[in-house]
Amino acid sequence: MGSGFANRLVAGLVLAGVSAMSALPAEAQSPTLAAGSGPPWALKMLSETNHDFGAVARGAEVKAKIIINNPYEQPVRIGSVTPSCSCTTANMPPKTMLNTYESTELEISMDTRRFVRHKDAIVTIRFDAPQFAEVRIPVQMYVRTDVVLTPGSANFGAVDVGKGGTQTIDIAYAGNPDRKDWAIVEAKTSNPHLDVKVEETSRTGGGTVNVAVNYVLTATLKPTAPAGSFRGIIQLITNDATNPIVPVLAEARIEGDITVTPENVPLGTLVPGREKTVNVVIRGKKPFGISKIECESEDEAFLVRLPEGEKAVHVLPLTITPPEKAGPYQEVFTVTIPGRPEPVTFKATGRIAETN
Repeated sequence: MGSGFANRLVAGLVLAGVSAMSALPAEAQSPTLAAGSGPPWALKMLSETNHDFGAVARGAEVKAKIIINNPYEQPVRIGSVTPSCSCTTANMPPKTMLNTYESTELEISMDTRRFVRHKDAIVTIRFDAPQFAEVRIPVQMYVRTDVVLTPGSANFGAVDVGKGGTQTIDIAYAGNPDRKDWAIVEAKTSNPHLDVKVEETSRTGGGTVNVAVNYVLTATLKPTAPAGSFRGIIQLITNDATNPIVPVLAEARIEGDITVTPENVPLGTLVPGREKTVNVVIRGKKPFGISKIECESEDEAFLVRLPEGEKAVHVLPLTITPPEKAGPYQEVFTVTIPGRPEPVTFKATGRIAETN
């Protein structure tokens, strides 16, 4: 296989350090997670080879996204993905055949509703082309029983650009009688497109009675959130100096009026002077026209035919005649749409083979 490549990490929610008023039990200090195992060429394709979710609230959504990228000249095919435990879900990625420089995402989640305390599992990825390989990815978590989230995340779903939205989460704490002063003192996030606030709704217990404290977290997605996948972390700051933070996942899919599929067009391996055509689909929420398509570089390698008339869906054939320069190749396209203030951009990437 070819040489290594720069890994790209897309972090899912790493819920580490969720804590209660008193220190977590010794078993919550999860053992050191083993590294992933498998042939080096296969491991090099993964952005992560293990994942530790840390200590999490019961009911919390815990997800990790692992990028699988093919840096090799040969196509790579994912044959199967299998978790070793019912506590873990890992479905087949949306794309299983990866040409040169193509990527796909493997999402791994663990069940914090049916399982408590320490759980670990192995996610096995089997590649069946260009040769067989098996990669084993260890994952683990510790699910607390004293802090519960309902629902487990602030999931806004599909949101139109400029619309925003609001989600609420109930937070319940149950602790020993001597922890009657347990409190969430602040909710905050570093994401500029998210506003959060938390309010206490009830408090009982103390003395000889177990403490029960309830809060409501309100998360507001601002209309400023840009199109694309949105994911942020909300931090609930408690008055426990030892374990002060309870993290909460916020996510949404912000849908623009115009979308390009795929956003990164895979060209695969190209031969200088040999034409290759790929299709790009541009969709709108209503019919639209395209007045101009421009390339960023001066290679003049692409031929694009402008579509006629207004349609809700345009299929653009891009024909490339690769130049005589071996190695990674990328082009950025700008699409001008009449009546739309901002142009739409997308890129195409591939690799130009050496010629003798």
